[in-house]
Amino acid sequence: MINKIKTYLELVKFSHTIFAIPFGLSAVFIIEKGFPSWEKIFWILVALVSARTAGMAFNRFVDRPIDAKNPRTKNWPSAKGEVRPNEIMALGLISSIIFIFSAYKLNMLAFWLSPMVILLLLLYPAGKRFTYYVHLILGLVYFLIPIAVSIALRGSIEISAIFLGIGMAFWVAGFDILYALQDYEFDKSFGLYSIPVKYGIKNAILISRTFHFITFICLILTGFFANLSYIYFAGLFILSGFLVYEHLLIKENDLSKINKAFFTVNGFISIIFSIIVLLDVFIGG
Repeated sequence: MINKIKTYLELVKFSHTIFAIPFGLSAVFIIEKGFPSWEKIFWILVALVSARTAGMAFNRFVDRPIDAKNPRTKNWPSAKGEVRPNEIMALGLISSIIFIFSAYKLNMLAFWLSPMVILLLLLYPAGKRFTYYVHLILGLVYFLIPIAVSIALRGSIEISAIFLGIGMAFWVAGFDILYALQDYEFDKSFGLYSIPVKYGIKNAILISRTFHFITFICLILTGFFANLSYIYFAGLFILSGFLVYEHLLIKENDLSKINKAFFTVNGFISIIFSIIVLLDVFIGG
C-alpha cells in the first residue's frame, strides 16, 4: 500500500504542488488583509491540491503514448504501466469531484465557475497537439487561482486579484517554456507544438524572459492596488533577483541546468513571495 501511494505521488509529481500553494495562500492574505477563518483556508487548500492533482492525472492519461517514447519521460509510472490507464483517469475524476465540492463549500459562485477550471485542466495536455501557445493555457489555469480565491473570500473579483493572476499566469507560462526546451528535438520529430518548436531555442528563452518581466510588473501593480506596504515592494526586488538567476542558468548552448532552474529556483520564488506577503500583511499593515 505504501509503495502504491508513493507511485501515485510520483505520478502526479505531488512535490511540485509547492508552486501553486504558496501563491494561492498569498492571494488569500492579500485579499483578506489578514487571516481568514481556518475553514476558508482548509477548503482553499483542498481546492488547490485537488485541482492540481486532477490536472496532472489528466496530463499523464492523455500523454501516455508520447511519454512512453520520450527518453526523458519513458520511466514515469504512467509510461511504464505501473499505474493502469483506468486508475489514472479515476484519480483525475475523483480529484475533480473533490475540487468541485471544495468550491461548493466556499460559496455558490465558486461552485458554478469550478467546471471552467476542470475544462482548462483537460485542455492543457491536449494543447500541444494543436497550438504552439500551449504554455498560455497552463498560465490561464494559474491566472484563475487568485480570481477563485477572491470569489471564495469576497464573492467578487478584486483588481489586485486580477493583476496577481496575470503575474502568476506569465510566471508559470514562462517557466513552462523553459521546461519545454528539454523536449525541443523530440517535439519537433513527433509533430508536437510548443513555443520552442515554433520560434527556436534562442527566441523561446527571450520570450520566457519577457513573460517573467511581465510577472514582475504585475506583482508591483498587485501591491499598489492592494495597498501593501514598503515591505512588499522591497521584497519584490529580492524576488526579482531569483527570477534573474533562473534565467542566468539557462543558455542557448547549455540546457543542463534546466531542472535546477525549474524545480529549485521556482520553488524558492513561490515560497519567498508568500513570506513577503505574510510579513507585509501582519507587520507592514
